[in-house]
Amino acid sequence: MAKKRSSGGLSATQQAAKFLGVSVLAGAVMAGIALPAAGALGLAAKGSVQGFDEIPANLKSPQLSQRTTILDSQGRQLATVYSRDRTVVDLKSISPYMQKAIVAIEDSRFYKHGAIDLKGVLRALNKNAQSGGVAQGASTLTQQLVKNYFIEEAGDDPTKVAEATQQTLGRKVKELKYAIQIEEKLGKKKILENYLNITFFGEQAYGVEAAAQRYFSKHAKDLNLQESALLAGIVQSPSRYDPVNDEAEATKRRNTVLQRMAEVGNVSQAEADRAKEAPLGLHVSQPKNGCITATKGAAFFCKYVENVFLTDPTFGKTREERAKLWNRGGLTIRTTLDPQAQDSVQASLKDHVYKSDKVAAAATLVEPGTGKVLAMGQSKPFGYGDNETEYNFSVNRDMGGSNYGFPTGSTFKPFVAAAAIEGGKPATQEYSAPYKMNYPSPVQRCSSNPYVNTKGETVENENESEKGPYRMKEAMAKSINTYFVQLISDIGLCPVVKMTDALHVVQGDGSKLPETPSIALGSIGLSPLTMASAYATFASRGMYCTPVAIESIVQKVGNEQKSLEVPKSTCSRAMSEKTADTVNTLLRGVVDSGTGQEAGLSDRESAGKTGTTDERKNAWFVGYTPNMSGAVWVGSAKQNVKMTGIRIGGVYRDLVFGGQVPGPIWRDAMAGALSGKDAPDFQLVDIPDDQKDGGDQGKGDQGGRDRNGGNTGGTLGGLIGGLTAGGTSQGGDTGGTAPTPTFSLPGGFLQGQTNGGTHGNGNGGRRG
Repeated sequence: MAKKRSSGGLSATQQAAKFLGVSVLAGAVMAGIALPAAGALGLAAKGSVQGFDEIPANLKSPQLSQRTTILDSQGRQLATVYSRDRTVVDLKSISPYMQKAIVAIEDSRFYKHGAIDLKGVLRALNKNAQSGGVAQGASTLTQQLVKNYFIEEAGDDPTKVAEATQQTLGRKVKELKYAIQIEEKLGKKKILENYLNITFFGEQAYGVEAAAQRYFSKHAKDLNLQESALLAGIVQSPSRYDPVNDEAEATKRRNTVLQRMAEVGNVSQAEADRAKEAPLGLHVSQPKNGCITATKGAAFFCKYVENVFLTDPTFGKTREERAKLWNRGGLTIRTTLDPQAQDSVQASLKDHVYKSDKVAAAATLVEPGTGKVLAMGQSKPFGYGDNETEYNFSVNRDMGGSNYGFPTGSTFKPFVAAAAIEGGKPATQEYSAPYKMNYPSPVQRCSSNPYVNTKGETVENENESEKGPYRMKEAMAKSINTYFVQLISDIGLCPVVKMTDALHVVQGDGSKLPETPSIALGSIGLSPLTMASAYATFASRGMYCTPVAIESIVQKVGNEQKSLEVPKSTCSRAMSEKTADTVNTLLRGVVDSGTGQEAGLSDRESAGKTGTTDERKNAWFVGYTPNMSGAVWVGSAKQNVKMTGIRIGGVYRDLVFGGQVPGPIWRDAMAGALSGKDAPDFQLVDIPDDQKDGGDQGKGDQGGRDRNGGNTGGTLGGLIGGLTAGGTSQGGDTGGTAPTPTFSLPGGFLQGQTNGGTHGNGNGGRRG
């Protein structure tokens, strides 16, 4: 071990260390001014000074991560999200007391020295030489700013953060070099402004504006003397001097700052003494971060916006690039959410389905012709507790929804009708449509062998009185299963698949619909957003528009604002106007005199379709006016609740069906959303009524559901084709008995926990 000389001076080792430090400092001064630029900033701190000349000369200030604000279509705040809670402000928006306090306690010679305080450096080098390490820093505010730049650019990467903060001479040299450059480029005021915006003040608050809001619920420009001193004192050790958790320690530190301000002449001793006697005066605001805090029940819509951002290549070629932009924040995102529509959806859901119910309900409204998502809500709130869920039942899996969506039942039948009409079938097309029949075969597919009913599977209607012949108008109003089985057998599967492709109808996991006859009766799991967007095509007379949730984004970069490109809706013709008008006429009959009478609107034209699946595990209503389309689903996310003999929204339901629970939810949501808005009419076509005797209009979904599938005397496993795993699937009953399906489900088909949707993202059981 090296020893001190008898005279008390430094040992040879210590003298060498001190000489090296001074030499490095001199080199830093020269290099910081003279060396040319050498590329981008590298964060890997050097453990020695040998590579000093290799350090890039130009340091670019990182774009500080800030909070992002999400607005509705009227510019009202829905939520704020951030990786770091920061709002960048200019120096004139920061209290003069705060400016003086931070300088007094962190770098009292700030305005007297350059980038480096030579007196402080020499003092620190001497101390460090004596200790054999880096025991004392001499960082000026400028050097601290550089260090914070490194930390900010490191983000949440622990390895990079460690490199940016390691106590090595190499890192200090790098810091010195960049500090010189910043002093030359920015000047004292800008350095102070940047420092106050970047530094961490504890309690998740980055920058003085966020700190002022967190501790005192006020803006940084309004901070008084003692408040400023408190915040300035926190910086040295945010955990130790946290006033929320240790008031006594924070008070001592605040008073230290006040005394230092008096010593350097920022305030008089009398002012400092009076401030020392004042209470801390905390008025703490809890952090409000993330979509879980969204207003208007828009948490699920907020998460949908976030998922759109993270998956759309408009915001970056890779998910990593998009995530970096999202986490950097500083965005003001104006969305398509209509506050009137959202309020109406949430009110209707609350009235009809309680969050504690065994089942959940989800509703989504979109605008025909634009694809704008106007409202999105569900009965179980966003959260992680009982009767809450993090899954958005309105959207597909890639957007935070269920694994596969939910079987839609007879709400799929209009797609079959549209395919047939587009292919030339008249709306007066008639089929025998008996009460019960074998599923016809063969049924032509697009590119593979035709479907063949090798097992003699059967399908039947809801009631024995429902037997044909029927034409399309009455068959749609009554939701006659055998009619649509005969229709899809007649036209084949290919036209239906092509129509659903044009309507962007995909399964909840994003995959294309299988070419199986069961799709005619809604066996495939879809999401409410998919259904609302597809039905909006009928409302817009055949033009399908992809859903959009973001209208504009403005990004704050420093003191500048710039607009970002956002995804646009892509509209394409999915069917002729005549086909759409014909479907509108058919579906208007459903709400006028068919299974959806409870969903009809009294002050404007509307159209729609009910749907209920086997064992009443899912009930739907999808409907629209010429200027708004909406879909409502009710069921269990895990598909384990049969909605028979059940209480929903405080009302006992012997049998739940699409026209009874989802229908009124849709009606009330749409009525409020459209209140005060134009009431345009459909372009209807003349479809002659069926004049045959027998069968009352409007009974198809009344006693239960528009059901497909046989009773215990016949199965429909073959009808489900590739959807199931080789078992049979029993159809519905005739006397109110709900049989249990016997086919097996693919792995991961049912997910979630209890409480009828808490954490659930499961799937539908069968068809409807």
